[in-house]
Amino acid sequence: MKLYVITGAGQGIGFEIVKQLLTKGNFVVWNEIDAGVLANASQQLTDLGFHDFQAIHADASSQVFLDALNPVIADSPHELAGVVCNAGITTFGDFWSYQRASMEQILQVNLVGTFFLVQTIAQRLRINQSAGSIVIMSSVTGHQAHPDLAAYGMTKAALNQLVKNLVIDLSPFGIRINAVSPGATITERTLKNTEYQADWSEITPLGKAAEVTDIAAATLFFLSEQAKHITGQTLVVDGGWTSISPAPRH
Repeated sequence: MKLYVITGAGQGIGFEIVKQLLTKGNFVVWNEIDAGVLANASQQLTDLGFHDFQAIHADASSQVFLDALNPVIADSPHELAGVVCNAGITTFGDFWSYQRASMEQILQVNLVGTFFLVQTIAQRLRINQSAGSIVIMSSVTGHQAHPDLAAYGMTKAALNQLVKNLVIDLSPFGIRINAVSPGATITERTLKNTEYQADWSEITPLGKAAEVTDIAAATLFFLSEQAKHITGQTLVVDGGWTSISPAPRH
């Protein structure tokens, strides 16, 4: 049984990735910052008959999370095989009035937290002399400009570059690193916007926003042996939106 770490996994894309990995017979360590969401997700997994998981209640960008994660991995009888750095936040804001506090928050979660989680997992894989796969969750906004998302898009573009850079450091140890860039995706969060589905169906060439299963499938591909010779790449999953890139009406 292989062990995978997934962050930001109490709902949405992260939760779907956890379910898919458990379905394939893996042990999954995942985190969620919201205690209520974590409890609900854990109960859902148990109700589905899954038991080979451990949830950590912590901010994925914090040292507290890494301090909790390290002994779980070290004490597990399962082989560490990879990580999906899924935790991230979105801050909307007009460039002219964007606030320093929002910038510091998004940099901490999207960049600093991701960087040091990758470092932690890669160090363990190297020590164990194990090949592994790291997947970073990026975004189409790291490839194309989008209104009111200058700061967010900047962090996602930086993650795409991190994936390229780390090929140099990780490849000698057989560790692969790739990114998935979702476009508009139907999740609990996006469904709070009543116009979301209609807007994105109208401007997406394939006629609809992605489902979480679409993003999970791309992620599991990168984690699998099918992608054993793929590293340093970013896969866009957006129904063709980045080819034309119109902004939604709402």
